[in-house]
Amino acid sequence: MKDSSLIVVYGSYGYTGKLIINECLSKNLQVILAGRNENQLKLQSEQSGYPYKVVASDDLNGLKKLLEPAAIVIHCGGPFKHTAKTMSDACLATKTHYTDITGEYQVFESLSELDQQGKEKGITIMPGVGFDVVPSDCLALHLKNRLSSATHLQLAFTMSKGGLSRGTKKSMTEGLGYGSYVRKNGMLTYIPMGSRSMEIDFGSFKTLTLCIPWGDIATAWRSTGIPNIEVYTGATSQMINNAKRSNYFMWLLRMNWIKKILLNKIDKQPAGPTEEKLKGGKSYLWGKVWDESGKECTSRLETISGYLLTAKTAVLIAQKIMKGDFKTGYQTPAMAYGSDLILEVEGSKRKDY
Repeated sequence: MKDSSLIVVYGSYGYTGKLIINECLSKNLQVILAGRNENQLKLQSEQSGYPYKVVASDDLNGLKKLLEPAAIVIHCGGPFKHTAKTMSDACLATKTHYTDITGEYQVFESLSELDQQGKEKGITIMPGVGFDVVPSDCLALHLKNRLSSATHLQLAFTMSKGGLSRGTKKSMTEGLGYGSYVRKNGMLTYIPMGSRSMEIDFGSFKTLTLCIPWGDIATAWRSTGIPNIEVYTGATSQMINNAKRSNYFMWLLRMNWIKKILLNKIDKQPAGPTEEKLKGGKSYLWGKVWDESGKECTSRLETISGYLLTAKTAVLIAQKIMKGDFKTGYQTPAMAYGSDLILEVEGSKRKDY
């Protein structure tokens, strides 16, 4: 029997998973810790007081048993291109709401195909409940609301006091060798890495940015209906030049043995940003829309550090769903909760130009 107040956090012992568990503890929520590493789970259970279950991410029957009593899963076990399908299948089988913290546009695209099944089962299917894509999705819809005739959307983000978790680095490594993508006339369209860059004014500073295949090329299309979308991230000149060079080695970067070498190196690195960087960091987002007549609007958004924001928004959305505040089928955060969802997170400020 379902417990409408029970959350499964899968991959709970990863860098971001731990932040989500801390947020759940602060809200006195009921949680089951889950993942494949029993030693990590046992330690986390002793520290948090939450029960745990050991289940591999490719064990469909095991995941069904795990999810059977729960209202919702917050899936943190990436790279999601390998894990989202089995977890979403288990959610459909057990009528459990699906959320995850992916930033992989391919995962957003594939899960959108489950829209009708989600509606039939009465559950929401919402990938991207973290930094990607809550703030940018909300910003995209806000801009669309400002200019309903918009045909083009550009989004950009950067961090202060940044640093990536091992999980994020692994997801990025999985995508190496496949170039970049934008949405053009409603279709995902390949562009060479490093072929588009520009300087962006984030308000308190300006920086170079590089066009990357971020999740919003999938989600903002569904949230806004805008057919032309590009996403940029803060970058240095060297990063842009390296991106351009990578086009000559794409065949090599796609090799599994190369990816294994890179993934093994990542495993030896720190789990994620330090406590100081986590709590002192800020995220900056910029967005611009325009239409065929030349009308345009620009907005900026400042919020807390990306990983801390992921914990806040993932739990905020889970709480909404558990209270019955959800739409069935495939949703983006802004589709379900509107452009002001991000403003519910303390420290978020939006400004229009």
